[in-house]
Amino acid sequence: MTQLEEIKEKQERFILVAVSCEDEKMVQDSLKELEELVKTAGGTAIGSFIQNRSSIDGTTYIGKGKVDELKLLLCETEADGIICDDELTPAQMNHLERELKVTILDRTLVILDIFAKHASTREGKLQIELAQLRYRASHLIGLGSILSRQGGGIGTRGPGEKKLEQDRRRIRERISRLKAELEQVNVHRETQRKRRMENRVPIVCIVGYTNAGKSTLLNTLTASQVLSEDKLFATLDPTTRSLELSDGQQLLLTDTVGFIRKLPHHLIQAFRSTLEEAKYADYILHVVDASNPQMETQMHTVYETLRELEIGEKPILTAFNKTDKDGVPDVLKDFRADETFRISAKTGTGVKELLEAISRRIRESRICLERLYAYSEAEEIANLRRYGQVLEENYLEDGIWIRAVVDRSFVGKEYQEK
Repeated sequence: MTQLEEIKEKQERFILVAVSCEDEKMVQDSLKELEELVKTAGGTAIGSFIQNRSSIDGTTYIGKGKVDELKLLLCETEADGIICDDELTPAQMNHLERELKVTILDRTLVILDIFAKHASTREGKLQIELAQLRYRASHLIGLGSILSRQGGGIGTRGPGEKKLEQDRRRIRERISRLKAELEQVNVHRETQRKRRMENRVPIVCIVGYTNAGKSTLLNTLTASQVLSEDKLFATLDPTTRSLELSDGQQLLLTDTVGFIRKLPHHLIQAFRSTLEEAKYADYILHVVDASNPQMETQMHTVYETLRELEIGEKPILTAFNKTDKDGVPDVLKDFRADETFRISAKTGTGVKELLEAISRRIRESRICLERLYAYSEAEEIANLRRYGQVLEENYLEDGIWIRAVVDRSFVGKEYQEK
């Protein structure tokens, strides 16, 4: 029996714990999302516990008095443990473990566990192991019960129990080896990026909050079969697909891992090369779940993550997805986007208008090239057909006269300034 099968059979039961310092409604929304994360990880949330405080307690997270209340709640519900909605310090985790004598997890561990569950490529597995080991290296003194759990469960996937029992020195050595392996993978990724940029095929990077429908949209646009489920982080590894527009123009669509509030720093560090796909794109396609009550907060999270990744100024097209569902507002706005669209990736509504806008923007970034090519320059003409749009060609004695629409980067600066 696999670990996942054991977890499904056991269905670990947790109480979700959070501290509200200002906006309790925001904390409640965050706990609802944490509940979905726990479900995706294979556990069950059987209750929640919110403590109103001016600040998070540095020793117990929720305060000593509330720890006693939480202990009673654990006895009443017979829960297997608690999951805190913020990343715990080693001291907080250690203290809660001693006082409550149950499994203590935090939001970061749950997200790391989901990533370990869904990583399928070699790069993805290396990245998640690196992120997990970095977390564990900084939390060794607070991970006593988790390190000794032999029956699997949330927070134990990834490197495995044997690696987790290594001391800091052994973990640091493993981290060094992982970083070296990832460097080789990143060299390959950079080579792919360079090749795509040299080919001058427009690149559209799909970004958005997790479960906004990015993979579903990619499947709809390119007739692909990328895994698409109604779960948080259903897909993890980036996927690139080619798409031919109605005017014959080719472009590349890249689907990236979904963003989420309180995205662990360890993950941003480990997945930086993957997340930075947006940095090398010509256009950003921001997919938003218009049916989600926390839509505005999710949009803010996406833009903050893009800012943290130092994504420069790029044209942004925002696709408000899932507009076929009930409860979608009549007016949908994104003031940071260059254009917005109402779509349903599931039914295809609005997708045609979205593609027409992308096609129009690509045309506007191009110029009309008129030139006589020698017959020996057949490869250049082939590139024009592949990466541009040939409007007219005449075969003459001294060569082939071409009139085509191409990206400005395809021709020399001297020609552009004529």
